[in-house]
Amino acid sequence: MKVISGKDGRWEGRYTAGHNPETRKLIYKNVLGRTQAEAKNKLKAAIEETKSLDVTKAGKYTVGTWMDEWFENYAKIKARPSPHQTYRGYINNHIKSNIGKVPLEKLTSLELQKFCKKLLTSGRIDRVESKNQAKGLSPKTVRNICQIIASAMKLAKEQRLIAADPTEGCALPKLKRKEMKTLPIEQLASFLRDARNSRIFEMYYVELAARLRRGELLGPKWEGIDFEHGNLWMKQ
Repeated sequence: MKVISGKDGRWEGRYTAGHNPETRKLIYKNVLGRTQAEAKNKLKAAIEETKSLDVTKAGKYTVGTWMDEWFENYAKIKARPSPHQTYRGYINNHIKSNIGKVPLEKLTSLELQKFCKKLLTSGRIDRVESKNQAKGLSPKTVRNICQIIASAMKLAKEQRLIAADPTEGCALPKLKRKEMKTLPIEQLASFLRDARNSRIFEMYYVELAARLRRGELLGPKWEGIDFEHGNLWMKQ
């Protein structure tokens, strides 16, 4: 490694970052500084960063190509099939169209924060069915998009493609919690009377009496019902 003065007045620090696995030739990189001291500091930081990276792959991906790689070889295997289409839509319609061309190793927390803000204010895709909806995406959708980016960046760091995870410095939008509305006792009694002749009256009754979520309500098996003592056992 060495620091030299350039023709434009800036100082340049040069260093070797390993060997090309195919040609076996040395990989040369450089940093620039306005002063010799700045160039030396940048050179030292770059060499330290190189130690944590696989330099033969680190410059290979953009954010878009890495999200494709993550989706095909990680998300499709790890996640259930049901969210695959949603992930693909997030990647194609939002991530690749906004930050897809950014080199993976150059993606910053600030750039991600600006991306999240844009999604909140004007991220909705212009479609006929969304004509009368707000231009921005909901906080929940933006959080979901940011979370799959975080998963992809975590893998990139594990694969030594990036030195730091840019998602760690991002603030996700807060979810807007809707106040739960409950039926007055008179309406509840009227509802149960009307539902008594339906084939699923018991399901309505258990749901209201035990305050179960739909997934919990549909989950019990016969062995979880104690008819003798009137108990219902739910798995946590």
